[in-house]
Amino acid sequence: MRRTPSRRLLAAALLMASVLAAPVMATSADATAVVHPDPRDQDHCSSDGLGRGVSARLDKAIADVRKKAAIPGVAVGLWMPGKGCYVRATGVADKATRQPMSTDFYSRIGSETKTFTVTALLQLVDERRIGLDDPISRYVHGVPNGRHITLRHLAEMRSGLFPYSADAGFAHDLLSDPTRTFTPQELLAYGYKHRNTGAPGKVFVYNNSNLVLLGLVIEKVTGHHIADVINRRVLRPAHLDQTLFPDGPNVREFPEPHAHGYTNQTLTGAVADSTDWNPSWAWSAGAMISTMHDLRSWAKTVATGELLSPETQKQRLKVLPTGFPGLDYGLGIFETGGWIGHNGSIPGYESVTVHLPALKATLVVLINTDITTGGQEPSTLLARAITQIATPGHVYDGSTPTR
Repeated sequence: MRRTPSRRLLAAALLMASVLAAPVMATSADATAVVHPDPRDQDHCSSDGLGRGVSARLDKAIADVRKKAAIPGVAVGLWMPGKGCYVRATGVADKATRQPMSTDFYSRIGSETKTFTVTALLQLVDERRIGLDDPISRYVHGVPNGRHITLRHLAEMRSGLFPYSADAGFAHDLLSDPTRTFTPQELLAYGYKHRNTGAPGKVFVYNNSNLVLLGLVIEKVTGHHIADVINRRVLRPAHLDQTLFPDGPNVREFPEPHAHGYTNQTLTGAVADSTDWNPSWAWSAGAMISTMHDLRSWAKTVATGELLSPETQKQRLKVLPTGFPGLDYGLGIFETGGWIGHNGSIPGYESVTVHLPALKATLVVLINTDITTGGQEPSTLLARAITQIATPGHVYDGSTPTR
């Protein structure tokens, strides 16, 4: 049975969401792997990358996944101190013009946005302006059971709230007009129509409503729009000048160059070009844009807590089982096979940005489709194939079930 649009939108962001998928319509992809190394990274990579043998195996594995999953374009960056790095783009950025994919492109990063939102939240914790165990009702009125749902519950995906993106009416409204702008309050209202899924703190349920609420908390406490807060308190200190949160009058902003994105999250299930869809529906849960260059840096920053106190970072990395083998979740961050970070999925684009402290390695994957294959997100298939070769002792999502 084909997954409905609401289920796809619920899944938009996390690797384990692929267990909710069903077979989908395939799209054609360029079967020839044209490699385009990033010239900026050549100062840091030998011509052999990680060695001719490993690099050749990675080339083949990525090409195989591209063909199997019908992914138009892939950009991969893998940096392993002491061993070298692998930076490649293959396939096409535009299926009409056949423009090649590039590692220089801007890309929508979906739920990787959560790592930025939660970082801003935890900075307020460090400043003692909020507490992780504060109830959400202290900051936002009207949240079902809000007196018992804490900011910690929201960040760790254990609030018990119903996800707005799982509401059939929301999916219909969004896909009927993907250019429309949603307010955070409009988004939350879709979820509030349903009974909560469970008691706070009990069960992990991946839920964009949680991060929209945390975005509202940040705005309430700081008195500034979330995009401005993230820019001033996170992006600037982290020196991420190619990362942005499109919001307000600039919500449709998508800097050039960027790849076209392709999705089957449409009312009919037909494949559409979603490049210029309005990301306001994802807001502080998934609207951001970045580049491989910035994400390489951010992976280490967020995994090591460079913008937070050691104690607060320790709280962030206190991961709990999700119910999906091989995957644990902390405060807006996951751990799988020793890799720490997040992935993202938004119609037309998927990404993975993770850091492996054991080897000080970093992996970034950017692709221009979110169409699942065999019940799995294409970015997960790529990250798993890459780590099986490069870090066999630390395989990304190696045991996540598919059904």
